Amino acid sequence: MKSIYTIVLAFAYIVFFNVTASAQGCVAVRHMSCAAPAGSADYFKQRNGHWQVSAGYRFFRSYKHFVGDEEQKQRVEQGTNVVNVSHALDLGLTYLVNQRLSFSVNLPVQYNDRSSLYEHYGNAIAQNPQQKRFHTGSQGIGDLRISGSYWLVNPAKLPKANLAAGLGVKLPTGNYAATDNFHKLTKEGVDYTINQPVDQSIQLGDGGVGVSVELQGYASITKTLTAYANGFYLFNPRETNGVVRNPTATTIDLVTGTFSVADQFAARVGLSQSIKAIPGLAVMLGGRVEGVPAIDAFGGSSGFRRPGYIVSVEPGLSYMRHKTSIAATVPVAVYRNRIKSYADRLDPLGLKHGDAAFADYLVSINVSRWF
Repeated sequence: MKSIYTIVLAFAYIVFFNVTASAQGCVAVRHMSCAAPAGSADYFKQRNGHWQVSAGYRFFRSYKHFVGDEEQKQRVEQGTNVVNVSHALDLGLTYLVNQRLSFSVNLPVQYNDRSSLYEHYGNAIAQNPQQKRFHTGSQGIGDLRISGSYWLVNPAKLPKANLAAGLGVKLPTGNYAATDNFHKLTKEGVDYTINQPVDQSIQLGDGGVGVSVELQGYASITKTLTAYANGFYLFNPRETNGVVRNPTATTIDLVTGTFSVADQFAARVGLSQSIKAIPGLAVMLGGRVEGVPAIDAFGGSSGFRRPGYIVSVEPGLSYMRHKTSIAATVPVAVYRNRIKSYADRLDPLGLKHGDAAFADYLVSINVSRWF
């Protein structure tokens, strides 16, 4: 029984504290992970003052456009859709003060690629007769996150249920004004390029100092079956980061002309089943929601943003052996909604409603090691 609870708790650390808000598309939730203390079946053998290093890989490809929850299928059929491909490696370091309190530092390293027609020659046949698609991208570190977490019940007592609260700060270390070359045509049809900020969805950071709050919990249902749940919210009080979306425009829209620094959220709930035949292995199935609100909890909400959320079914596996743990999940989108932004809501006729591209799934792999 004790070994089962040990695995359950270690699994809880992997699942809950490797919370990653990473939007699957143009809804710009930043890649951010919170590394976990523990993460192996030998957790209770560890003494105070031990360290854990972790690395989490994330991948998605977004290409389906939505206005509200209605898919704009014609965009893919016509080839005018925007395609975002994102790879991120989240590097984490955690220090376990004791078996209840831990502190973590996380830094994402990102590679983003975006291809479109409208940002270059244009979507219309008259503007872009050959329907040429061009790429822009960004590479580098993202926003650094420092956080702490505390279990309300001492894990050493092997409780059947527990709850942890976390508090963190997000620092604007990622480049929020990354630029690339955009292709344009003169009236005579001659190609030229201009260098300007890439789309908000592939910027490496958001330019604001944020504060995050988290709750993680688990409850043992049987000797091998465990329920889990967790929630994450990032408060970004800064309204805009001052980066002008289109520096060549003759006038700058006061509401949408610069990038917004938006709040973010994520939540998960599910079940984990330990496999008796393979000690350390667990299978999980849950639900997940993540996104960007239209209105921030604190501070203003103007500036350009694509708010919305994704609801996914999230299957996964985790394996723990000695001081090493591995977890993999593949959230598959079942519902996507690009909600109206703050700027959309200012439309007196109520007709304005922007779109956003979403992915079908996200691949997430996390590896951690105790030292």
